[in-house]
Amino acid sequence: MYERESDATPMGERDGGRLGTRDARSDGRAETEDKQADGRAETEDERADGRAETEDERADRRWQELIQEIRVAQTGVQILLGFLLTVVFTPHFQGLEQTDKTIYIVTVVLGALATGALIGPVSFHRIVSGRRIKAQAVVWASRLTFAGIVLLLATLTSALFLILRVATHDAYVPWLVCGVLVWYLLCWFVLPLWVRTRYTSGD
Repeated sequence: MYERESDATPMGERDGGRLGTRDARSDGRAETEDKQADGRAETEDERADGRAETEDERADRRWQELIQEIRVAQTGVQILLGFLLTVVFTPHFQGLEQTDKTIYIVTVVLGALATGALIGPVSFHRIVSGRRIKAQAVVWASRLTFAGIVLLLATLTSALFLILRVATHDAYVPWLVCGVLVWYLLCWFVLPLWVRTRYTSGD
């Protein structure tokens, strides 16, 4: 009688083969579970940072936020500049002192510069659109917006000084304007920077 091939295989080798297969399967499952655990850990870390988003999604979000901010600033500077441009055509303008006329010219120029800086991000986005550099575009648009806000601050301060000088020539006018300027600085820069330093570690 011939022995079957399966019977000719030693028992220990058969058992060892099955055990090896089981160990390989166990190692494979363990490796897969480790990878899944690492993936969950990375996801949790991203969520802990605030948002789980790609670089493109981050750029899109920051651009939308920037556009909303620009709309608010643009409204203020456009109304102010429109008012300033009409002053020169009024009869009372010719009766102003030369100092007041100089302040007016400086104010109009500052308002025009602020308008240009705040509208700049729109044309910037149109020109670079489709070039796959939105992240860089957002950075430069943010810088233009910040420059526009600084110029808007200067425009408001100069316009307030001009109006108060024309309305009254009292000596307290410069002090009043300085007080308003300090309030602007607190609301626009000091408070946001303090909150950013105290409560956040980055965007």
